[in-house]
Amino acid sequence: MTDTKSNGPRKAAAVILVRPTDGGPEVFLLRRTHKASFMSSAFVFPGGAADPGEDDLRRVAARELAEEAGITLPDPAKLAYFSHWITPSFERKRFSATFFVAELPPGQTAVADGTETTECLWITPDLALDRRRELRLPPPQVRTLWELSQVAADGIAGIFGLCEQRAAAPHPILPRILPAASPLTLLLPWDPDYLTAGDGDALPMAADHVVAGGPSRFVLDDLAWRHINAPA
Repeated sequence: MTDTKSNGPRKAAAVILVRPTDGGPEVFLLRRTHKASFMSSAFVFPGGAADPGEDDLRRVAARELAEEAGITLPDPAKLAYFSHWITPSFERKRFSATFFVAELPPGQTAVADGTETTECLWITPDLALDRRRELRLPPPQVRTLWELSQVAADGIAGIFGLCEQRAAAPHPILPRILPAASPLTLLLPWDPDYLTAGDGDALPMAADHVVAGGPSRFVLDDLAWRHINAPA
């Protein structure tokens, strides 16, 4: 699952598995083993890299969900597009990862595989964000959970409604680093300083794009990523 700058990001896919509860929609997260070479010990959505020549990312996502969480999707083609994240160019290992949404199929139970992942939990987006330090959530997970929290009041239907809007105008999210910033700061493509102050490969996005809006940068604070607005 490694890659280098010279070869470009490796294609990958992940599944944001959701289920309805009386307290609102919950999402499924897995903790990657501490031996992992990428995002070790972090809680993430089930997913992984595509094999060489594997172009159907929905099938990649479904395969990874089965391998890592024991969930078999009846029809991978029905996975709903949610987002596309590209690892910043300053990182040695890079992925171009597409995130899809699926509802937990009836009668199935999601579990950690015990090899690549060691723990699992179902949690509401708001509670996951409250526990971001404990869960060691990476920026794509933090942003995704924030986005899901904005539509949680509308239940599972609200999540899939958001998917439909985003699928109509997909745009990769490629963060840039803010040089010399302390603590470490990442700028998202709609941040006002993204092009003028950011460093690394860039894919800018209009601030009124359906994928944009809300906080536009990440700050690494005491080993936990905070999702914040740009300074006025």
